[in-house]
Amino acid sequence: MPARYNIEFFDQSSLKVYFPINMNLNNPAQRIAFGSTIIEAKCEQQPNGRNVISMSKGLAQKLQLPEFVKSIYLFENEDIIVFGPLIGIFSSGFTPYQIKPIGDRSSIFEKLLSVQSSVGVVPFLFGEQHIDWDQGMIDGYFFTKDGWETRRVPFPNVVYDRLPNRRSERLQASKMVKEKLSQDYLIPWYNPGFFNKLDVYERLLQSDIAEKYLPETFPFSSFSQIEQMLSKYGHVYMKPMNGSLGLGVHQILYRREEEAYYCRYHDQTNHLIKFKSLEALMKKVFGKKNLERMVVQQGISLMRYNQHPVDFRVHVNKNKDGEWELSAIAAKVAGSGSPTTHVKNGGSIKTIEEVFDNAEECQNYKQKLEKAALDLAVIIENQMEGIIGEIGYDFGIDTSGEIWLFEANSKPGRSIFKHPHLKEFDVLTRKLSLSFAVFLTEKAMKKPEELFL
Repeated sequence: MPARYNIEFFDQSSLKVYFPINMNLNNPAQRIAFGSTIIEAKCEQQPNGRNVISMSKGLAQKLQLPEFVKSIYLFENEDIIVFGPLIGIFSSGFTPYQIKPIGDRSSIFEKLLSVQSSVGVVPFLFGEQHIDWDQGMIDGYFFTKDGWETRRVPFPNVVYDRLPNRRSERLQASKMVKEKLSQDYLIPWYNPGFFNKLDVYERLLQSDIAEKYLPETFPFSSFSQIEQMLSKYGHVYMKPMNGSLGLGVHQILYRREEEAYYCRYHDQTNHLIKFKSLEALMKKVFGKKNLERMVVQQGISLMRYNQHPVDFRVHVNKNKDGEWELSAIAAKVAGSGSPTTHVKNGGSIKTIEEVFDNAEECQNYKQKLEKAALDLAVIIENQMEGIIGEIGYDFGIDTSGEIWLFEANSKPGRSIFKHPHLKEFDVLTRKLSLSFAVFLTEKAMKKPEELFL
């Protein structure tokens, strides 16, 4: 297993490294790697019994290992000792400005990269335009105590996909980078794409464990389909198959005593409109929309907080051992008249402790949500293509106390972490999303067939 050590650099031009005293060097490797770079160096154990790595600046320069790195993992791969992992965070939308290299999203990546020392990884940000294919190098963006800086580094041990949307994911340039690095260079690429709601639902439906968490969900087919579901459940949701952030979500309700239909949705403001017939509702609200890209989902009578519906955002991450763990949980309370609990629609974030007054009840639902999240993560991982390292769920708890899965997102938003009592979860999710690269680096060395076949 790889081990993490503090690393220091001494002022010498020779290619030399002293390894920690507790590292077994019966057959000291003479070959050192950082990312895709491999060179020969003089390797010795620390002469004074110290349990740190000491590397000459000459060697660090040759490896192109940044000297601001404070801690790093050591991996033994046959006759090579690998320093890393070097993590390339792939994205798009770069600007020519060093102070904000990726525009308004720069602050998100500043937070992500700022945990590097505490995790023991070396992350950098890059886009397709920063790759020098001929030299096998990347001009990556690093975030240091002095801000953003650009450094030329080798190809990474792993790539963490942080493309911002489906449009950027569909670009030919993005597809080419992913294909070449993962297939030609055998670099593990994790969190490779956004989930399609209907695709995830249909795959989960094949599992007996998952089925109990799933509200009925169908691709839109006809008005009579909606009528049948309204008759059965009283209200339904229509949402885009590939939507996110609550955009395009509509709640349709039928009031039998009024013989009237209502549609609730958010379009700059929250709307609730009454109709005499479903046909009139569909024509007015959905007349210009492509219904073939919509799904219809069973409405659930959710538990309430101060008379407002509430659902729960739950994050799970793969850790450095390749195991799923719960990393965050929060409650989202719907705003007045909103069809969803999203903050942009007037919703608010609460801790789960704020929603449940009773400590025993709170703990009970925490455990139920955690079990659902971890059970579903294993199923999703087995059913979906690519290497999945994090999932954000939207769960509901109905008035009977049953758990329902509304959505699973491969690139979950981070709005819940604005709550002051959820800051520690914010840091944990960032650490875990990078530390998963330790597991993938080791796996790519020891059992690559499990990643690439």
